[in-house]
Amino acid sequence: MFKFKKSSFVMTTVLAVGLLLSACSGNAANNNGGNAATNAPAETTAPAAEDKGSDKKIVLGFSQIGAESGWRDAETQSIKDTFGSDAQFELKFSDAQQKQENQIKAIRTFISQKVDAIALAPVVESGWETVLEEAKAANIPVFLLDRTVKVSDESLYTSFIGSDFVLEGQNAAKTMMELLGADKKVNIVELQGTVGASAANDRQKGFQEIVDGNPNYKIIKSQTGDFTRAKGKEVMEAFLKSDGKNIQAVYAHNDDMALGAIQAIEEYGLKPGTDIFVVSVDGIKPAFEAIRDGKLNVTVECNPLLGPQLKQAILDFKEGKTLEKWIKSDEDVFFGQKAIDALPNRLY
Repeated sequence: MFKFKKSSFVMTTVLAVGLLLSACSGNAANNNGGNAATNAPAETTAPAAEDKGSDKKIVLGFSQIGAESGWRDAETQSIKDTFGSDAQFELKFSDAQQKQENQIKAIRTFISQKVDAIALAPVVESGWETVLEEAKAANIPVFLLDRTVKVSDESLYTSFIGSDFVLEGQNAAKTMMELLGADKKVNIVELQGTVGASAANDRQKGFQEIVDGNPNYKIIKSQTGDFTRAKGKEVMEAFLKSDGKNIQAVYAHNDDMALGAIQAIEEYGLKPGTDIFVVSVDGIKPAFEAIRDGKLNVTVECNPLLGPQLKQAILDFKEGKTLEKWIKSDEDVFFGQKAIDALPNRLY
């Protein structure tokens, strides 16, 4: 409350001041969050002292690529479960349906809504500079999930939470050689992910690095399957039609494309996992079931359950803690009995 010195003010002046104070008090009570009104922009670091003890929620805007695979669905569910069950958060969710323009629009909407943080699973690597600069200008931290972006200024995003895609590709090739034998002549067809996606680029790079070191292994065909089961089946059908007798192995950038390829191989009259070796990346439950059934040989795990790590990163950021630029998820490689034993405990 304001303090007034004793004076010879007339009663009318005292009454006028009293009415003014009453009006200001009423405006403050009606302000969102119950605090005094302010024109200052929302803070994205530690809450200001006057916010302590308030019930204001931390608002997260999440732009998801879409629902192209079981892995993607598991990631979405992890985010919804993590933030939907925590009373201190409010989640705003946007499904981009595999279109970058939809993600850019969603991010701009989040900025206009003055969210406290943005999470982005980018559909492709490039083309984000402008919208991320807009988020930075608004003091809103951006966390990348499961895929990276290519920007000239890495301060445009706070942290990347996800996998080492190059290592996943390397592990896929190494395990293939381990199980088939490094001395065996193997022609490989590759089902690539979405063109321009960091997961596709890096999984191709890692796999190629290992294959290039062994003259017995050769990638004879490579084409995008857009990370979908239907497209994976379609591309594999084309591979088999043009060169079916010359294919010894399939490398799919995700399990859904591999499962589509398995269907195509069966319809072609061959046995997947026996006549044609199949290795893929993600580690979704249907892939483990395919290993159990002898149709898939290897799945390289890529953990989609990133909700808890994202939540902790946001909380740490708001407390002013220094975050790693790359927060890695824990992953493994599964085949044979190891995969069968792990199947009952798969959560996605």
